[in-house]
Amino acid sequence: MTRPLIITDCDEVLLHMVVPFGEWLDEAHDVHFDMRERGFGEALRHKDSGAPVERALVWELLLGFFETEMHRQAPIAGAVEALHRLSEIADIVVLTNITERHQKARAAQLAAHGLHLPVHWNQGGKGRPLADILAAHGARTAVFIDDLAEHHHSVATHAPGVWRLHLVGEPAIASDVPPAPFAHARIDDWAGAERWIRARLAQGPADDSLSSHHGAIA
Repeated sequence: MTRPLIITDCDEVLLHMVVPFGEWLDEAHDVHFDMRERGFGEALRHKDSGAPVERALVWELLLGFFETEMHRQAPIAGAVEALHRLSEIADIVVLTNITERHQKARAAQLAAHGLHLPVHWNQGGKGRPLADILAAHGARTAVFIDDLAEHHHSVATHAPGVWRLHLVGEPAIASDVPPAPFAHARIDDWAGAERWIRARLAQGPADDSLSSHHGAIA
């Protein structure tokens, strides 16, 4: 019998990203990163002038961080231990928005923290690639975990039978991020998340009513 499947994001779910990214920008590029701004268009500003960083440079800085600074990323509290326990009852894969050339580095990065998991790279919405992963795996019941609301909407559209957990594991930004309307629950700590995931895996496939509903439920 095919085991249930957990599909999880990486940055701010398994590993801290915005804090080490901001520290690196300050140290190496004289750029201030306002973590309360969810859009990079306003979040990154030159420290000398206060002007927003040019869009092309923002992308270069993000790529630069993943090229040379992934060692700065530490696990979110409780994530590694929770996934080890959950791996006893479900298969787990990572679906992360990085470029293809960073896929192997991301897998090695997670392995260095004790998470030896398949890593799927992606650009854009996660609904379609998640549906493909689910079809290839054959799981009847699945849980998706991500910190970004747009991915919950995408998954609700393309794989509505998947349970969706909105988890923002970085305390520096969690209180500024509203609950994702298309997630079934919002839980920002891994102790609570693990309990919720276990309950959903035992419950079976999700009711797809949230696909046409705009209020998150606990």
